[in-house]
Amino acid sequence: MPGPRLPGVIRQFAYVVAPGELDDAVAHWVDRGVGPWIFMREVRQQGYFHRGKPVEPVLTLGFANSGPMQIELITAHDATPSPFREFLDAGRQGFHHNAWWVDDWTNWAASAAAGGWEPMAHGDGGGSAQWAYYDVGGPGYVEVMELNAATTWLATTVRDAHDTWDGIADPSRSLF
Repeated sequence: MPGPRLPGVIRQFAYVVAPGELDDAVAHWVDRGVGPWIFMREVRQQGYFHRGKPVEPVLTLGFANSGPMQIELITAHDATPSPFREFLDAGRQGFHHNAWWVDDWTNWAASAAAGGWEPMAHGDGGGSAQWAYYDVGGPGYVEVMELNAATTWLATTVRDAHDTWDGIADPSRSLF
């Protein structure tokens, strides 16, 4: 589907994991040197819209790096509509989306709208950062997220944990 040029390089590959299978997914990635995993577990999402309606899905989000590439694992814990719940309800697991990070959200959102891209889900993380998911065809969705002080801190925290990790100790950690 034609549309705006995506901002910069791919920053993240994200995978949806069914509830109850997250530990196996983490073990899979840790065995390949990806980690440590930093989690926000079972968090009710704020400022979230899915297909035009406000929703508050309960999600677990886990982040780890492989070199400079961030990997995300996502689990939807309830039946609240979200891109992840739709994915699981369709009998799917695994690769879900690529993500790009953008410094100027206002410019990005205007460019996406001018290119005919309508977000299937979007929000502001309860005021922490703007983001949107787009279904533009292809093997996965596209996420674009605002790069600001909060998201830069998270990306740096995850990357630094990877850079100093021995590959063994404490492979699954809590962000808060």
